[in-house]
Amino acid sequence: KEFYIMQGELYTTGKLGREGLQVFDAKKMLDGKPEYVVFNGKTAGLGTQMKAEVGDRVRMYVGNGGVSAVSSFHVVGEIFDTVYPEASMGGAVFKNVQTTIVPAGGATIVEFTVNYPGKYVLVDHALMRTDKGAWGVLEVSGEPDPAIFDGEFTEHSHEGH
Repeated sequence: KEFYIMQGELYTTGKLGREGLQVFDAKKMLDGKPEYVVFNGKTAGLGTQMKAEVGDRVRMYVGNGGVSAVSSFHVVGEIFDTVYPEASMGGAVFKNVQTTIVPAGGATIVEFTVNYPGKYVLVDHALMRTDKGAWGVLEVSGEPDPAIFDGEFTEHSHEGH
């Protein structure tokens, strides 16, 4: 499964949650104080459309349109098996990462396999941004494997999570 996530900041004259037209506020932009920080252009922009099955390999292309904030991209309950920093498919690769930096104007690619059903929340780990709209949900369906939480953990594997 592949998904594209774009984080962005909206600088508006209206207060957070105001319905209707939101007029741009240049002073808020110059001060670096966005009224909204969102995924895919709006609050709840990733609320219900991302779905996967247990066992699926998931690849997320994560961009940060900025204009000023660095994103600390994280999926609650998952570890990224592979991260391609700066979205460099032929360059450096990081393994077993829980949160990755996405600079303003930059991108990253993360990959992981979902092993358990549930709702996995996507956030910018500067968590105050969730109240401004930067969150999403990856809904994973399928059969749970009880050994994941109740299994025997006497040997350590350094692969995966």
